[in-house]
Amino acid sequence: MGKKRSSSRAWLKKHHEDIFVQRAQKEGYRSRAVYKLMEINHKDQIIRQGMSVLDLGSAPGGWSQVAAALVGEAGRVVASDILPMDALANVVFVQGNFTEQDTYDRIMAELKEQPLDVVLSDMAPNMSGVREVDQPRAMYLVELATELAERSLVPGGAFITKVFQGEGFEMWFRQIRDRFDRVITRKPPASRPGSREIYIVASGFKSAL
Repeated sequence: MGKKRSSSRAWLKKHHEDIFVQRAQKEGYRSRAVYKLMEINHKDQIIRQGMSVLDLGSAPGGWSQVAAALVGEAGRVVASDILPMDALANVVFVQGNFTEQDTYDRIMAELKEQPLDVVLSDMAPNMSGVREVDQPRAMYLVELATELAERSLVPGGAFITKVFQGEGFEMWFRQIRDRFDRVITRKPPASRPGSREIYIVASGFKSAL
C-alpha cells in the first residue's frame, strides 16, 4: 500500500511540473491534451471552419475546446462521454455510452441526422500497468470508435484517434488503410516521453466499401 502511495505522489509531482500542464492552466485549457490536437491539426489541417465534429471520450473537454475554436460558429461540435463534462461554448454534450443505441441516437439528433466531417477519439482505458491487460482494453476502445466513425462519416471525412502500439495494432491499422485514402501516424510533442501512445490521422473516408 505504501509503495502505491509513493508511486501516486511521484506521478502527481511529475504531472504538476509538466510544462504542458502548466501551459494549459495558464492559457485556460482543460487539459494538456489540447496541444496534441493543436499540433496534429497544424500539420494536417483536418478540422476547418464550418465542419461538423464528434469528440468521443471528451471529458474534461480539452479536445472539444480546440475543435469548437477551429470550426467556428458556422460549425458544430458534439462531445460525448460516460463521465460528466462542464459546459463549453459552442459545444453540445451528450452524456452516455456511445455504443448504446439511445446515446447514439441522441448524438445524431444533435447533429440533425447529418453525417460527420470529423470523428475524434482521445480515449484510453484506466491503466493497470499490466500491458497484457491494458493493451486489449485500449484496442477495444479504438475499435469501437472506428466502428462509429465508419458508420457516421461523410464520404471524404476524417478520423483522428489515439492508439497504443502493441498486440492488435497492426491488424487494425491495415483495416484503417483500406477504409481511408490517407493514413498517417503522429507523435505530438505533448505526448509524454516513454508513452506508447501515437495518433492515427485518417482522411478521405471511402464510404462505398
